[in-house]
Amino acid sequence: MKNKFIIIVCGDPKSTFIEILLKVLNNKKLKKTNLPILLICSKKIILSEMKKFKKKLDFKLIKKNLEKLKKNKIYLHDIPIRRNNLTLKEKNNYIKKAFMAAIDILQKNLGSILINGPLSKKDFFKGDYPGVTEFLAEKTKSKNVTMLIYNPYLSVCPITTHMPINKVSRNIKKKIIISKLTQLNFFYKKYLGYRPKIGVTGLNPHCETFEGKNVEKKEIIPALKILKKRNIKVKGPFSADTIFIKSNRIKFDVIVGMYHDQVLAPMKTIFNFKAINITVGLPFVRITPDHGPNFEMYGMNKSKVDSIVEAFKFIKHHVK
Repeated sequence: MKNKFIIIVCGDPKSTFIEILLKVLNNKKLKKTNLPILLICSKKIILSEMKKFKKKLDFKLIKKNLEKLKKNKIYLHDIPIRRNNLTLKEKNNYIKKAFMAAIDILQKNLGSILINGPLSKKDFFKGDYPGVTEFLAEKTKSKNVTMLIYNPYLSVCPITTHMPINKVSRNIKKKIIISKLTQLNFFYKKYLGYRPKIGVTGLNPHCETFEGKNVEKKEIIPALKILKKRNIKVKGPFSADTIFIKSNRIKFDVIVGMYHDQVLAPMKTIFNFKAINITVGLPFVRITPDHGPNFEMYGMNKSKVDSIVEAFKFIKHHVK
């Protein structure tokens, strides 16, 4: 690796992400990671947002010589646009160019960390991908990736991600559970220095299947038996309606659920937005704030910085 730095793709230009980012990058204590920061977005949009929120940002335009970036300095790789008010087609083209520029840099081994701002999955992917996780997995030819919503006190992981509830049952497979929990175990050992204690929920209420295939007995329990033989600290399946009670959740570092809202809803209730979304299994560290684009609050200067602050904290303390 020639150099290590943080690449930030700013996502949807009409999201609250740049507002949040400007607040954090103007606070030396919050953003300090001892790494250079490379923003990949439109200079025109950044300048417009700086003017709107009356924020200054000292950055240098750069596209070449990325191995010479200086720690704690901010650089901008400009993705040019003709105007600020983009059509949907122009906006999607702009976002795609930003992501592909980031992937190109990361695949050349110049950088090792990607933070991306949120976007509208419906507008950008148009059904081609469930989310950014799957988009990045295909573009980097990563076959198996895992979503981890990380907080130092408790993290969660859904086995299925952005999937309609009526398709979840058929996608709960023993080999998928084994793969994802093995990835989690490896990630924790590599970046946090220990093997995590993992609690796994069942799919159905009280871990009971009322009709059809018994997912708990046929897929989940056999997977956990194999994982235990591999010296992974895993227990379950537990009923999802009680595992997040404080006396239960404090027993685990990670709670793995079978579908998205089964674990993300209680996670956000407990921690609000003091968590980050990490994609485990990519050839680089990828982090995104654990919130959406929040179009309704765009331009209001009221959005909280909690999640992006947590992202910088994780990078500072755990990504060497």
